[in-house]
Amino acid sequence: MRSNDLPISRVDWPTVLVYFALVIIGWFNIYAAVFDGQAAKSIFDFSINSGKQLVWIGASVAIILVIMAADHRLFENLALPVYLFFLVLLLLTPFLGKEVNGQVLSIGVGSFRIQPGEFAKFATALALAKVMERPNFDLSQTKNQLIALGVMMVPVILILLQPDTGTAMVYFALFIMFYREGFPQRYYILGLGFIALSLLALGIENNLYLAIGIGLIFLLLVSIGKRSWKRTLVFGAIALVMIGYSYSIDFVVSKLPPHQQNRIMVLFNPDLDPLGVGWNVTQSKIAIGSGGFLGKGYLQGTQTKFDFVPEQHTDFIFCTLGEEFGWLGSLVVIGLFMTLLYRLVVMAERQKTRFARVYGYSVLSIILFHFMINISMTIGLFPVVGIPLPFFSYGGSSLWSFTILLFIFIKMDASRSQQLGRLG
Repeated sequence: MRSNDLPISRVDWPTVLVYFALVIIGWFNIYAAVFDGQAAKSIFDFSINSGKQLVWIGASVAIILVIMAADHRLFENLALPVYLFFLVLLLLTPFLGKEVNGQVLSIGVGSFRIQPGEFAKFATALALAKVMERPNFDLSQTKNQLIALGVMMVPVILILLQPDTGTAMVYFALFIMFYREGFPQRYYILGLGFIALSLLALGIENNLYLAIGIGLIFLLLVSIGKRSWKRTLVFGAIALVMIGYSYSIDFVVSKLPPHQQNRIMVLFNPDLDPLGVGWNVTQSKIAIGSGGFLGKGYLQGTQTKFDFVPEQHTDFIFCTLGEEFGWLGSLVVIGLFMTLLYRLVVMAERQKTRFARVYGYSVLSIILFHFMINISMTIGLFPVVGIPLPFFSYGGSSLWSFTILLFIFIKMDASRSQQLGRLG
């Protein structure tokens, strides 16, 4: 048997079936998002979003066939060149790309355009897997931590230059993979602490109240147990850092573009501007809530039909599902995503090389982040940051990049019997 021969029986078919289920359900929902009653065009009409998405789905099938026919060693050999190629594209995008709504995200010729930030996700995952597969690569060592973080942060910095905060945030999901590979837990505790403090600083309008609250906590901690001057100094220093950090958060937020500031403020006060900044989230929650248990029926969504929710075919596609298929339909789709994530964990843990395992957990991290943040946006639990729902939202770059990301790992998993054991 040649090394690139693919035994069909070794393909993880549950994962493949979940992928196609999500793609097809997403396609029907994209059509529902542009459906306008009696004047509606056919779902196959190439002049509307559903028709264009069908073309991209067909191209995705071709991409899948190419990936599955390739030698599994190709992805490891080309990991760093592919990563460098997309870094160059990211670097060129602000200069050669097309500006839309103040952002330069896509690059291409004529009507054919791609978003390098989307494709750089799988390239970064491959590069990290290649770097971390080296013998004796230990993430508990500072040098190796800096190398791994450097590989992750370079595309983040280039994407922020576009600027595209939402896509840049996705890369931080790779800390899930880092955790599996031995990144020290103390950094996660510290990071969660800063996130919690940031939310407090943003949620409490008057920093004076926050400072008083932190001061009271400091006094309480000092009063417990033995009153040593060292302990008092330590807690006092922590209290001062926390107060200073809260003020610095306000300073950073004040430097963000106005629309991003407003999105953050709406998260903590949904009624701040319901007819302006808060319109998207308010209408999305109305659409999902109006669907009830079973929904209004396919193509019967009034919030959808009358265009109450902007960007409903992309970032807010989940509210179309919630309105027309209700709680039960939403549960089915969430169940499909959870099944996919479970299969990715199973597949990652059975790999025979660290390269494949690291890449597998990177795939899991990226899809999990998109899934959680997108749905959280539509129900008002997270600011609107332009994160598509994997395999579901409208867009060629999004669908192709997620397809490549997932099926490279499916190919690795199917070929694991041919891999040399190099687990770290």
